[in-house]
Amino acid sequence: MKHPCQNQDSSHGDEHGHDKHLGHTAWLDAAPIRPLKLPGNENVADLIDNAFAHSGFNGRRLAEGAQLYARMIEANATIALTVAGAMSPIGMGGAISSLIERGFVDFIIATGANLYHDLHLAYGFPMVQGTAEVDDNVLAEEGVARIYDVFIGEEDTLMATDNKVLELLKGFDFSKPFSTAKMHHAMGRALWEQSPHPEKSFVAAAAKYDVPIYTSSPGDSSIGMNLVVPYLFDKPVMLNPVLDVIETAGLVRDADVNGVIEIGGGSPKNFYLQTQPTLHQILMDKSKGGHDYFLQLTTDAPHWGGLSGATPSEARSWGKLKDAVINNVVVYSCASITFPLIAQYALIRAKGRSHRRLFTRLGEITESLRSAAKKTRT
Repeated sequence: MKHPCQNQDSSHGDEHGHDKHLGHTAWLDAAPIRPLKLPGNENVADLIDNAFAHSGFNGRRLAEGAQLYARMIEANATIALTVAGAMSPIGMGGAISSLIERGFVDFIIATGANLYHDLHLAYGFPMVQGTAEVDDNVLAEEGVARIYDVFIGEEDTLMATDNKVLELLKGFDFSKPFSTAKMHHAMGRALWEQSPHPEKSFVAAAAKYDVPIYTSSPGDSSIGMNLVVPYLFDKPVMLNPVLDVIETAGLVRDADVNGVIEIGGGSPKNFYLQTQPTLHQILMDKSKGGHDYFLQLTTDAPHWGGLSGATPSEARSWGKLKDAVINNVVVYSCASITFPLIAQYALIRAKGRSHRRLFTRLGEITESLRSAAKKTRT
């Protein structure tokens, strides 16, 4: 039962949906808190359903988030995954690949850094467990870069990967306008042919199953930095971020039901959420009324005026989400803990789905968007 403080129908309550005349009996007519039962719940999904779901604080949010993801899958939603923060440097790409393989992720919006560091794993370049308790002046002198407690070699990893970026894109046609999804798909396909360990790369997994990967800020990463070489010494690189805006809006418009898992926030988060205003505010397309499902894993907090790009309820005011309360969960904890648990829950509880292979349909999807926009804009 929904607690009265989370009343989904505010027609009989105050402006926040709170009913002022429920009495103490109604307020206490809810699922009881139970001692966490660990024996018999050795399976991660059982632990989440039978222990965390009956607790409180972010333990219960974790359970609600995992169950929400399972509902997205059951509803056959087109599911986006947005990835901010340093996730691939700590191995989270493995969980992403597993979800892709089961058909639980249909397209991705990630920072370019997460894609770049994912390449280290495909080539077996050094990226190792280090420590945050270190003199960074010494590391710099020794040619080692640090991401919190992860060490990465400058020559052996970063510069070596820079060379591979250009090799992966050898033969790619930079002369015609292209989206980041087209570029990343080409890189992923090339990884299967050129790298020794493509199975360790979620960029490669996405290409294998035709899952489009977008980067909302393509110039803000080492992949974007490497594009200056063909631009300066060959011919202009016609990377067009507007195509990313069009294609992602088209993907959302094409879906019957939309859902998202947001790892962190930042630019990838809003780039996905803005697809709804792009449709109804810019293109006058009334086919959607906000995203149906929203799950965010974050260590940010809303009391500074945001939540890495707005709370779910604030996003509702922009028409980015369908409802301010229903099917929205924010888990306030480190995604390095929560994402693998939620991913494993989905892999255990949900049946695998057919792959949508949206990359192969991008031309058709964007043309449908264009045709509809012509009618509403004239």
